[in-house]
Amino acid sequence: MSANKPSIPKGTRDFSPVEMVRRNYIFDTIRQVFRLYSYNPVETPAMENLSTLMGKYGEEGDKLLFKILNSGEYLKGIEPALLEGPDGALLTDINYPRLTNKISEKGLRYDLTVPFARFVVQHRNELQMPFKRYQIQPVWRADRPQKGRYREFYQCDADVVGSDSLVNEIELLQMVDEVFRRLKINVILKLNNRKVLAGIAELIGHPDKIIDITTAIDKLDKIGIENVNAELIERGLSQEAVDKLQPILAISGTVEERLAQLSSLLAPSETGTLGVKELQTVIDGVRALGLAATLDLDVSLARGLNYYTGTIIEVKAADVQIGSISGGGRYDNLTGVFGMPGLSGVGVSFGADRIYDVLLALNLFPAEAKASATTILFANFGTAECARALALAKELRAAGICAEVYPDAVKMKKQMSYADAGEIPFVAIIGESELAEGKVTVKDMTTGQQTSVDADANSIIAIINSSK
Repeated sequence: MSANKPSIPKGTRDFSPVEMVRRNYIFDTIRQVFRLYSYNPVETPAMENLSTLMGKYGEEGDKLLFKILNSGEYLKGIEPALLEGPDGALLTDINYPRLTNKISEKGLRYDLTVPFARFVVQHRNELQMPFKRYQIQPVWRADRPQKGRYREFYQCDADVVGSDSLVNEIELLQMVDEVFRRLKINVILKLNNRKVLAGIAELIGHPDKIIDITTAIDKLDKIGIENVNAELIERGLSQEAVDKLQPILAISGTVEERLAQLSSLLAPSETGTLGVKELQTVIDGVRALGLAATLDLDVSLARGLNYYTGTIIEVKAADVQIGSISGGGRYDNLTGVFGMPGLSGVGVSFGADRIYDVLLALNLFPAEAKASATTILFANFGTAECARALALAKELRAAGICAEVYPDAVKMKKQMSYADAGEIPFVAIIGESELAEGKVTVKDMTTGQQTSVDADANSIIAIINSSK
């Protein structure tokens, strides 16, 4: 009887060496830009107390939290009433919410934002405000796995807290622009402001229905204006209110022209006017510094309306049909849920998995983003030859050249096949005659050219450099 084939949990993935090199290329690029803008790294535990996580993501989010059983005899001390229903009821009648509280006190983090809020409150006396942090770590959600949606995935967040200044938004947008410039992805950088959305709701006489309004108009690109209007009516808005909304959704022209139209339309709303002014400040600031991305104003953009209080940011790839690959915005009460109200912040998050898909679709991964980092492989012809190869490999590594020595003195064909499979650009051959003459033959695997040089690191490096 054969053993069961090993597997991994649904919604998780193994990453091959090639995939890891490519993923690290993305992470390293993002990390370098974070550091350029003076964001400092923090990490939080994979698991948090459930008291930290529960109630922060809404009822649906609470259901998607992975909960961890207490260690040891986790059922010890549980009242029997929690383990069996009345009159021998089925297991499905167990009081799961109360039972969970008794047997599980920890859960895997659902995102990086709530742990960051907890971190700020817990360490507030040690932090210098404004505090700029970045975090690149995995998160877990008990979602239904499907294409592009996983139960374990990475988030790459950068936030600055303790400052209301719009300078932070301007620099964050510059940072986002720089990341995608380095990755060579053409992007559309969409902007809106929560105060603009609140002003729109006021203007059409339904400030109480801001969630319904923005949930509907956020679908404008997907379902069109007629279907959005129908949904607004279904959500309880009057025909008069829907009619008042039409001029706002119909604004057109350049970003500056749309801002001017928006300013005029929202003039009766103090909140809406403030939102337009904030947008103008951010757009002017970014434009003055220069931008590789295409900047767009999107009055239908909401992105988690309950969370954001000011600027809203969303980034789309211009050349690939895929969802947003980055997003973020301003929030005024990150730490309020932990008893430290009034701390404003703004941040962005990069979707590493979607960025990977975009780079793959557009063939934008650099040639060096491959499984083998080896620049030169030393073939193995026997004990004495191998000893000389090991010494030369050490010298090359000291000079920053990735060198590898084939461990076994097997047939040359097998060693060359290994070099081909790893896309190793050079093979160094030290056979019996090369060893006697103090030489090494360097083969360029791209051109097939072989060159005999003195067996020293500088001579080998010269050959490698001459091919660039």
